Amino acid sequence: MSNRTAEERQREIVRVARTTGSVDVSALAADLGVAKETVRRDLRALEDHGLVRRTHGGAYPVESAGFETTLAFRATSHVPEKRRVAAAAAELIGDAETVFVDEGFTPQLIAEALPIDRPLTVVTASLPVAGALAETGTTSVLLLGGRVRSGTLATVDHWTTRMLSGFVIDLAFIGANGISREHGLTTPDPAVSEVKAQAVRASRRVVFAGVHTKFGAVSFCRFAEVGALEAIVTSTLLPASEAHRYSLLGPQVIRV
Repeated sequence: MSNRTAEERQREIVRVARTTGSVDVSALAADLGVAKETVRRDLRALEDHGLVRRTHGGAYPVESAGFETTLAFRATSHVPEKRRVAAAAAELIGDAETVFVDEGFTPQLIAEALPIDRPLTVVTASLPVAGALAETGTTSVLLLGGRVRSGTLATVDHWTTRMLSGFVIDLAFIGANGISREHGLTTPDPAVSEVKAQAVRASRRVVFAGVHTKFGAVSFCRFAEVGALEAIVTSTLLPASEAHRYSLLGPQVIRV
């Protein structure tokens, strides 16, 4: 194993990270038959190329144009943090009567936390969100039509964006694969990016909700600037100093 080239090692590290969701320096060193410092060097190189984000003792994969986690996988990672973030985001609804709920697992949790004691119209491209909310009876659900993407079970393409462009929405709950001060909100797939950008344009207020690992991550397609957001909801795992830097761009940053 140890006679692999650096490129072969790094390819294997990315494969393991994408398959399992994260990698551990000690385990990789043992599996690859190399020193921990060699693995750390590989991880630094992979981070420079935007393929992984390093953590204390390991790394996790960055979503890109060529790799995106499925909804099923997202439903198993950082779940307690996602639930806290979703509950806090749902509390920002105020007097909104029309709400856009994005695709993804955290927005799905936001949808489940929305009030059901008053009339609410929810617009969404997400089949799981539409299904969950349609069962409440008090929520009016508008499901955007279009091509359904298999990994996320959400609609995309021109049918979706055209339908969305006809609405004026009080509040949008938006997710993203990455958020950074420099590049704003990003996602790997151009078709998804179009839907998200249209939702931001159609909405009076925009709230981004996401776990701490989204921050500083940059994906392929930019669909909104940080300044377009009214609020960012995340957890206390995002350092207060970093939260402050985002708040200087305009949004209120809420850490729960």
